[in-house]
Amino acid sequence: MPRTALRVRRWAAIAVLGGLLAGCGTENADPGPGEPAAAAGAGSRTSTEVRPIEAATRITDAKGVQVSLPKLPEKIVCLVALCDDILVELGMTPTATNSQVLAHPEFLGKEKAAKIPVVPGGFLSPEVEAILAHKPDLVIGLEDTHGKLAPALKGATTFWPLQPGSWQDSVGYLRDLAALTGRTSQGEMAEKTFRTRLAEAEQRKSDKTALIIYGSDENFGVATPETDVAAGLFPKISHYPWKSRGVDGSYSLEEILARDVDVLFVETLSFGAPDGKLSDKLAKNPLWSRIPAVKNGKVIEVDSEVWAKGRGTRSLGLVLDEATAALR
Repeated sequence: MPRTALRVRRWAAIAVLGGLLAGCGTENADPGPGEPAAAAGAGSRTSTEVRPIEAATRITDAKGVQVSLPKLPEKIVCLVALCDDILVELGMTPTATNSQVLAHPEFLGKEKAAKIPVVPGGFLSPEVEAILAHKPDLVIGLEDTHGKLAPALKGATTFWPLQPGSWQDSVGYLRDLAALTGRTSQGEMAEKTFRTRLAEAEQRKSDKTALIIYGSDENFGVATPETDVAAGLFPKISHYPWKSRGVDGSYSLEEILARDVDVLFVETLSFGAPDGKLSDKLAKNPLWSRIPAVKNGKVIEVDSEVWAKGRGTRSLGLVLDEATAALR
């Protein structure tokens, strides 16, 4: 797989497994603030209770990062799709972005998303001058990718590095930004909606074996609960026997064939002009047609902007809806 594709998935892989949580429910069935989350997430029932969010000018997030703002941020530049996801949940839009998730019809849609300025340089190398040209009150990026920008942004704006490792982390970031923007009721509603969706999906857990693969060519990767936020939901809603083998480890088609996968979700990651679906490329391998999901027409190409990159409550809610429908 190209190095860029590996970097896309390295976002979550580098996160400390089972990181500290923020903004979770109060029942024992769901880890509370400061308590570690199980990596696979299959052993506990998700609480639908939501603690009140209080507006604040200073927060400390789930990873211990402190963010302090002199006033409510009005201009927010998003360098990671989780930021866009949270803003839409809060009824806001970014001042500029480098994500394509906003074009999804359940976000802003193509027409409205096209009006949001794009930060040049792409996800890996956003241009500092272009970011500062928008005079942002807050810039939100991914710690392991955009942390290097912090010195250049210091003094001109506030930079907040995110590093989600689980859905609980994503909820924590939602709550934190809701507090900083004063959008507390919107944050509570978004959290409640997602928790309810997940709890309902857990009650209808499928006994089918699911698998998420990603890539741009035949050298695909397997999304595992320890390294991927969306995959972390799957042990709660299906049989998902895939464990992390480290940043550079993965599974072969022979191993996948041996697991009798019933439903296969495919994320095609394209860098530059699209050059075809990953599932079509894998179909050239004679083993592909022997996988039960392939034989039974249960291979689903999904939107990688939502499944691989979104990682917020709106994206994860869409993942749950699409996954549970396919797993029935």
